[in-house]
Formats: sequence, structure tokens, C-alpha cells
Amino acid sequence: MVKSRFAPSPTGNLHIGGARTALFNYLYTKHHGGIFVLRIEDTDVERSKEEYVDDILGGLSWLGVHWDEGPYYQKDRMDIYREHAFRLLEAGHAYKCYCTPEVLDEKKKKALKEGGKPHYDRTCRDLPPDDASNEGKPFVIRFRSPVTGQVSFTDLIRDTITFRCEELDDLIIFRTDNTPTYNFTVVIDDALMGITHIVRGDDHINNTPRQILIYEALKYPVPQFAHVPLIHGKDKARLSKRHGATSLLEYRNDGFLPEALMNYLARLGWAHGDQEIFTQEELIEKFDLPAVGKSPSVFDMDKLTWLNGHYMKTLPEEEIAGRLLPFLKGLGIETSCDARLVRVVVSLRERSRTLKEMARMSEYFFRDDFPFDEAAGAKFLTAATKPILLDFAEGLKVITSMDEEEALKALIEGLTKKYNAKPVAVIQPVRVALCGRTVSPGIFEVVAILGKETVRKRLTRAIESIQ
Repeated sequence: MVKSRFAPSPTGNLHIGGARTALFNYLYTKHHGGIFVLRIEDTDVERSKEEYVDDILGGLSWLGVHWDEGPYYQKDRMDIYREHAFRLLEAGHAYKCYCTPEVLDEKKKKALKEGGKPHYDRTCRDLPPDDASNEGKPFVIRFRSPVTGQVSFTDLIRDTITFRCEELDDLIIFRTDNTPTYNFTVVIDDALMGITHIVRGDDHINNTPRQILIYEALKYPVPQFAHVPLIHGKDKARLSKRHGATSLLEYRNDGFLPEALMNYLARLGWAHGDQEIFTQEELIEKFDLPAVGKSPSVFDMDKLTWLNGHYMKTLPEEEIAGRLLPFLKGLGIETSCDARLVRVVVSLRERSRTLKEMARMSEYFFRDDFPFDEAAGAKFLTAATKPILLDFAEGLKVITSMDEEEALKALIEGLTKKYNAKPVAVIQPVRVALCGRTVSPGIFEVVAILGKETVRKRLTRAIESIQ
């Protein structure tokens, strides 16, 4: 059985790159009927924050990436890491290093000056384990890496990758403050949790041979690895804060739909023929790692916005209406997911790209005290248009329902003949009176949604505003 994991560090928000890694793990695992694990790697006590944990959990849940096990927290597993570190010491696969930070810094400077790599020179590697001269001194525990040979693994995306052992240093697995390091804890957790497949960013490729050696030293099965190319911005630079939102939840707050973001993230580096639009079920059915590309993908906010607009048009209008409520509430509008709100959604969904945009565009449906756009008022709420508005208001009195489109058409046609004007010369003053702007859904839709009494009040307000 496939068992994968997403293991973020809560030292920052869940961003686009991390969310895509989680999604790829989730889709691959569900495609193969496996188990998806969430693990919070919070051994960095100073930088790990509960607010970031909440952001990660909230972001994944909103996106629709649901874990089967977890979340596990590394801070609760410190005794397990310590036991494994001393197991490696006793077996001779690790050793105590007493070199101080100052000494290590001098070694680094010397290596760089001599044109070499700043690797640790293994000063303490062959010290006797019971050397009395170092008793009581602070120490780190280093893994004893082979100095010859090579480490190879078959990457599920990049095929065979090989490292020479002389390129690897004796990495620290336990610090002087008695806390473990990333490359050590990740191996212990993945082994004990039975992780069979590790899907992560290709910035971890250099960590892989070190981790494989630790697996082998502990006699744990080595999982399969898949390293996904990173996401770049349009400028081809690695995706960063300047390219967009810093937290996945910012996209939610900006009115993006999780279906659209999941679809978009899945397509960042993966393809299935020419298909662009996928449901979650289709993604699970079709996603597999061999179809992931080897080159970095480019995050395109315009394309994400277009895709979100597609989902705004195609998801059930009742669903959109329910999701619109928090954005209306953010504008101070309290309403319910009723038939009227659904009609608002239907009238605006073709021109709205996000829920936030739809909420702003719909504000005049719920407020009578909106300001008139200055340019629109100057052009269409004038002494010349006042008679048109008065006649329109008078004509509404004999129309029993604002859904009577034929009666409304007849009213407008009658006014165009009376004033020898084009329909737009009648419709635009009415539109500005009812909406405060020159752009809105069709005037018959607007009138029907507002209802007769609201239309009457707004016409009166506009007429009275004309000097």
C-alpha cells in the first residue's frame, strides 16, 4: 500500500509551493488507494508558532486536502529521536563531536581559502568513545558517513540520481542543546510511520543521499522518492512573497474557490493530455507521478483568476450564493442564502471572477444609501433626464410584478417614442438611479431582483437629488 506524508514546518504560513506539494502527495496516494499522513515538523521551538499550525491546517482543509492520519507533532517525539541517536552511537554509525562553533568557523574559512568545500574535516571522527579528556564538554552527535563509494536512488520523476560519498559530510544529527536536526528526524518519522513514498520539492535532492545512509544504518526500508521542480514566478525567479499571497488562506480571503485553486495547482507541473478543467475526482483518477514534468512551472495569477471565473460560472448558483455570504458580511451586509440572493448570483456570475468581486458588484442590491458614481450622476441624473425618471416611476404603478418583462419593455418603448430617444437614453438614467453606476446586469434583471417598492424608493431618491 502507498503511504505518503506532508510534513510542513510551522515557521511560516502555508504558501503555494507547500500546498502543491501536499496536493501532489494527496492525489498520488488516493490514486493508488493509500494513506495520506500529516506531520507537523516543529522541532525548531523558537520559530515554530501555533498561528502557523492553524494556518497550515486551515489551508489544507479549505483546499480539500484531507489527511487520513495525524496531525503528528515532532515536539512530542523527542525521546524517540534521542533513542535512535544513541542507537547509532552504540553501533558506531555516529560519533560525538566536541568542536566549538568558533573552531568550526575557522575550519570553514580555511577550507574556503584553500579552494575546497566548507565540509567538516572529521576532527573528532576517530576519537575513542570513552576519551576522558573530553568528559563534561558539550558535544553534538554526527552521523559517520562513508568516505568512499556512492549513493544512488531512482527518482520517480527524474530517474536515477547518484552522489559520490566523498561529496557528503558527517552531518549533525543531534545538537548541543539536545535537539535533533531535520535530516535525522525526518528519517526516523518516515520509517516508524511506514511512509513508502516521499514526494517533495527538488530543493531536497541534496538531502536524499544523507537520509538514505541513515535509513540503511538503522536497517529501515528506504522509501521511494519523487522530487518535484519548484514553482517560479513569471520573471523565472523562484516563487516568493513578491509574486503573490504569502498564505494559501489569503486566496480564500480574496474570494478564490478551492475547486479552482486545486485544479490550478494540480496543473502546475502536471498534465493529462490537453485537459485543463478537472474535478477533484478526476484528478484522483488521472494523477500519477511519471506525468510530472522535470522543469519548473510558472505561477500565473491571470490564469488562476480566469480559472476561478470558470468555476464561478459553472458551480451551482446555490453553492456560490452560500459562499458569497461571508464576503457580503465583510461589507456590512447581513442577508441569507435565499432565492433573492441566488438571483443576484445568477445576474452577476458571468462577469465576476472572484467571490470578493461579486460581493462588491452586488452591494447596490442590498443597500439603498449607496453613493452615485460622480461621472454617472453628472451625465444621467440631470434636469434633462428628470422627466424620464418621473414618467418611468409613474408607469411602474400599473405594473403589478417586476418580473413582468414584457410590461417593462412596453414601458421603456413608450418612453423612447415620447422623448424621441434611443432606448439607452431611457435605460441609463434608470440604471444609475437604481444602481448608482452605469454598468450592471440587464435592467429587467435589476428591477426584478430589487422589487417594486425598492425600485420606487430609489427612483424617488434619484429624482430628489437632481437640482
